[in-house]
Amino acid sequence: MRVDPAGCRAEDLAAARDWLRAGYVVAYPTDTFYGLAVDPTNTAAVQALFDLKGRDPRVAMPLIAASMAQVRAIAGRLNDPSSRLARAAWPGPLSLVLDASPAVATEVHAGRGTIAIRIPAHRVACALAEAFDGAITATSANVSGEPPVSSADALGVIGRDPRVLVVDGGATPGGTPSTIVDARGDAPVLIRDGAIAWNRVLDWLKR
Repeated sequence: MRVDPAGCRAEDLAAARDWLRAGYVVAYPTDTFYGLAVDPTNTAAVQALFDLKGRDPRVAMPLIAASMAQVRAIAGRLNDPSSRLARAAWPGPLSLVLDASPAVATEVHAGRGTIAIRIPAHRVACALAEAFDGAITATSANVSGEPPVSSADALGVIGRDPRVLVVDGGATPGGTPSTIVDARGDAPVLIRDGAIAWNRVLDWLKR
């Protein structure tokens, strides 16, 4: 299904919402690359997504949300450093490591009990989470080991899989994946270097 990346609304994605609720996979654009969404509380859907990607089950899957309310619903209350980073960086390519709700399928966090989540700066991605009324997975839309893709036309075998509904919102910026930071402890930890420089993260925490 094709959507306007600038004017997409939650109601425009009703078919994608229903697809997710049925336990299937949606490919969609984000502010970096195309991602793959399933309901993170649906164990069968999460396992199907791992199979689709050929992803190592020991590797956790990131999530996105449409609002702070959705973040809190799946991760609880944020501590002060995490809250400061969320206010400074969201919407945008900074994922925060937070405690996972018991409702999240164990496969999403590979048994670690934590999730990496962000609010993206992309209307279609946010509209999809808004339509679904909850956080969704945001793993890159490629077979594991292959490069991430920045257009629906480049989805290849994943885009042709009958379990996948493709939301074509045009080309995405590409570039570097989101930076992942764990600010739950005494000192922030850089989990993955990415689109937001570590020095910038540290500056935000000093404010």
